[in-house]
This record gives sequence, structure tokens and C-alpha cells, in this order.
Amino acid sequence: MMIVELIDGDDFRAQLTALGIDIPENADPDTCAQIAAEAHRKQEVTELPTLVHKLMDQQDILLPSVRHAIERFLPFE
Repeated sequence: MMIVELIDGDDFRAQLTALGIDIPENADPDTCAQIAAEAHRKQEVTELPTLVHKLMDQQDILLPSVRHAIERFLPFE
């Protein structure tokens, strides 16, 4: 049996924090995405679009709450 680790809100927050975006520890995926979008608008976070594309390419292990937050607040083409 293969066990796959899902990408949840904590993983999403950790990846955004690794890009230098300051996000509170208790932030849900929507809040994380909103803060990331605002940070990107204020001063471009060059790695953010790449991260978003990478996460969206992993939809089979991306929890719906994270996917919906990305779609709503970080719609990079």
C-alpha cells in the first residue's frame, strides 16, 4: 500500500513562509492566499507564480481547501 502525503493548509503556509511572506501560524488557506496576493501586489514575490503552478500541477494530492484558495486569490496564468 502506498501512502501519499497530502498538501494541506499547514504545508501551503510553510511554502509561502519559505518565500519570505509573513503569515500567522493559525492562518487558514484563504487567509494565506490573501496575504500572499497582497504581498505580491506590494512587492513582487518572484517565486510565487512558480509555487502556485507547482501546487496546481499536484491537484491529486492538493486538498480542496488549498486549491480553492489558490483559485480565488492567486490566479496566475
